[in-house]
Amino acid sequence: MTMRRREVLGGAGAGTALGLVPGCATVPAPSPQAPAEPAVPLRAIKFNLPYMSYRKGGSLSLHDATIRDPAYWRAFLSMMADNGFNALTLWSLHPFHYLVKTAKYPEASPFSDGEMADWHGFWTELFGEAKVRGIRTFLVNWNTFVSPQFAEAHDVAKWSIDWSHFGPGTDSELVKDYTREVVGRTIAEYPDLTGLGITLGERMGGQTAEERRQWLDETFFAAIAAAPRPIEFLYRAPLSADTKSGGSTSIDNDRATRAQIERLENVVRPVHVSCKFNWSHGHSATKLYHVHGGELSDAYWNPPPTGHDVLWTIRNEDFFTLRWGDPDFVREHIARNTPEYVGGYIVGSEAYIPATDYFTKPGVPKDWRWAFERQWLFYAVWGRLLYDPNTPIHVFIDMFAERFGAARAQDLFDAWRLASRMPLDFARYYKGTNDPSLYTEGHFSWFENRPDVEFISVDRLINRPVLDTDSLWGAREWVEAGEPVGGTRQTPLQFAAALDRRADRIMGLVEKVRAVHGVTPKLLEPELADLEAWSWHGRHFGHQLAGAVALVRFRKTGKVNFQDEAIMRLTAASQAWAKLAEAVHRYNVDPVPLPSHFAVSWTKLQAAADADIVIARNAVPALQDETDTRGFS
Repeated sequence: MTMRRREVLGGAGAGTALGLVPGCATVPAPSPQAPAEPAVPLRAIKFNLPYMSYRKGGSLSLHDATIRDPAYWRAFLSMMADNGFNALTLWSLHPFHYLVKTAKYPEASPFSDGEMADWHGFWTELFGEAKVRGIRTFLVNWNTFVSPQFAEAHDVAKWSIDWSHFGPGTDSELVKDYTREVVGRTIAEYPDLTGLGITLGERMGGQTAEERRQWLDETFFAAIAAAPRPIEFLYRAPLSADTKSGGSTSIDNDRATRAQIERLENVVRPVHVSCKFNWSHGHSATKLYHVHGGELSDAYWNPPPTGHDVLWTIRNEDFFTLRWGDPDFVREHIARNTPEYVGGYIVGSEAYIPATDYFTKPGVPKDWRWAFERQWLFYAVWGRLLYDPNTPIHVFIDMFAERFGAARAQDLFDAWRLASRMPLDFARYYKGTNDPSLYTEGHFSWFENRPDVEFISVDRLINRPVLDTDSLWGAREWVEAGEPVGGTRQTPLQFAAALDRRADRIMGLVEKVRAVHGVTPKLLEPELADLEAWSWHGRHFGHQLAGAVALVRFRKTGKVNFQDEAIMRLTAASQAWAKLAEAVHRYNVDPVPLPSHFAVSWTKLQAAADADIVIARNAVPALQDETDTRGFS
């Protein structure tokens, strides 16, 4: 697809990306090979605030002090600028009572005047620090939420008190007026804030798509039209085409939303239409299979837009604890998905905030302070390749050399390219939809506001649809199709064998790195442990997938040798899980806090991995048609 060499807003960020930051001496100069203009105009990070956060739980609420620390933001924003990111999107169900106290609705604020002044100073400094680095800032919220104090005072939108985000919304005129008031005051009081955003989904249950758009016209867009300055706008789409909160799609809804966007007043063009690439699991296939709610029509780009662009949101709900960085995946993603109408990417998580390091065990030697510094390769790969997909490989190898020595750099880079494929391959096999449907590094699904999880057993692997149906066969689908070989789709057994070979290569590179100079730096060991963990993760999945094939064969044919093979493979998978658990928790706490009021212990999930063996032992063949004499091998 055609790549653009342009930057929105007349070059905002083009001269500051990759380190060219006026007055910011902490950021290095840009590479001489960097293009004059970035390939992808808007290169944003999705950053969930812990204040009225969409998800709840210990892994989110523990960041409050870190988020208020100016030193944190200076470090994070400098990292963004150094890696070529030029936009920070800040997400909250309702952030506005942390930003403004209005004369019309003072009861909406929980803060004294002095406390409010502190908050005002915090946001002013944050938006200003971003501006000096060429980074635009967006506040994105959800719909009919208000401050908890406003909800209590007026007995409206009571879900705002406990942040309950599924269910019916409200058409209250009071809520509309309050929303117009706080949005207008925020634009007026923070001149360095460059954008706002909205998502028409949760807490709008019972409303049609047209009623939701009307609500937006009467609130956000009315306030923006009356504001003293124009502002950028992020319009998340398509979300709900029906009256439910969970998400659905239709071409008529897409067309109507586009029409609304095209008639907006007092906004900076282009308006950004943000779609979740492969729903909540963007780190999967590089082909678009679905967005939030289903398939995406071409209404947003056919005919070509003149006043808006499309942003791909690449969500990461799949790896929070283990490090990641695969430049090959990012290059391929950009090459496949950046026609003229695509104006940018937003990369980040809903359930993970890259602030407080709540992963690392106390006493582990480290040279990082904050969580985002653990994932340095993730940000380097995404940011630098969005700026310039032709960034040479040596740029990343040099980063490893600077951290761990030139003698280890090439092998470490090669190991991470291989290891980072493991979660991608699992997520393009096992079709994830919303956030809880899949947590790849933990090999489970989780539940809203419940402390338990559901391990992805061999039967769940058999019964779940495959995401990347262009290149992969599902275990059951393949056996029932007669086990075809050839064509564009890998068989499950071919896929499993490839995973096992890759795991061997990763472990070989890890041992090679450890052999350099005979002593491994203590600061390197946590990264090597993550490489080992991804190796065992892929090996577990490969054995489980091969065991799934054998189990389907046994149930179909009744041949005991297939049952024996399933037991053997699933026993190997269980053994690989034990190695995975040891590698994960060697340097990370056990358990690791995660959202929705639970924590994950790979060690305690061993029983679930062992249960696959029991499933195979207790399996029984299905009733066979006596005329079916086809053999399987």
